Amino acid sequence: MTEIKRYHGNQRMSQIVTHAGTVYLAGQVGTAGASVAKQTQECLDKVDALLAEIGSDKSRILQAVIWLDSMDDFAEMNAVWDAWVPEGHAPARACGEAKLARPEFTVEIIVTAALA
Repeated sequence: MTEIKRYHGNQRMSQIVTHAGTVYLAGQVGTAGASVAKQTQECLDKVDALLAEIGSDKSRILQAVIWLDSMDDFAEMNAVWDAWVPEGHAPARACGEAKLARPEFTVEIIVTAALA
């Protein structure tokens, strides 16, 4: 049986879970009230840091789910996303509109990746 490991967790959630060569990250958000571009970059910076901690990186992302407070922000978020994703390593991705945990959040990104 493959071991499940959990990192940076509490009773409610873990920031990282690994199982069978796969890394699951909790949804990442940026600074509440910041611009969509800044929140997106901060989300991606957190993803980079968490993946590095576990021995993976953004070139190994399998899937990303992006929630926006408003689809009106799609182009602004994509400008940051497109600059961040390594060429030839675009993951399967979904993007939708949702009410996020706090009204000041405009972007939340959830990532699943392969371990290195």
